[in-house]
Amino acid sequence: MNNNILKSADLKQTKKRNQILAVLEAAPTALTVEEIAELASKDMKMNLSTIYRALNALTDKNIVIKTLYQDGKTYFEINNHKHRHSLICSMCNKKVNIDVCPLEPIEENLAKKTGYTITGHNLEVYGICPECMKHTPSKDPEE
Repeated sequence: MNNNILKSADLKQTKKRNQILAVLEAAPTALTVEEIAELASKDMKMNLSTIYRALNALTDKNIVIKTLYQDGKTYFEINNHKHRHSLICSMCNKKVNIDVCPLEPIEENLAKKTGYTITGHNLEVYGICPECMKHTPSKDPEE
């Protein structure tokens, strides 16, 4: 699969790009550069600058999505070209996809009012997941 992705994007196929894509494809959630480096380095030695260059090329070609999370870190994931929105835990960065698009009526209204052809949008909602809430001391308003 990596060969077809890289070829269709006019990117040279390299072992390191293939390894980075394999790591991202296997990941259940988006990963930081450091996490990618740790997982990719299990099979072959790669320095961070190589990973950054590869991710920049993959992002430029829209193969990988780059997202800045609320924790200030940049996360990367494979772009599966599906319309989706996310609920992200601001403590552990767990990401849950939202099944419905709450922006469709707003998008239609904006298109009518402005004459724009809406080509896309991005929605990320931040909160604290139930697992992290178990480990967070509750704050009683009476205290």
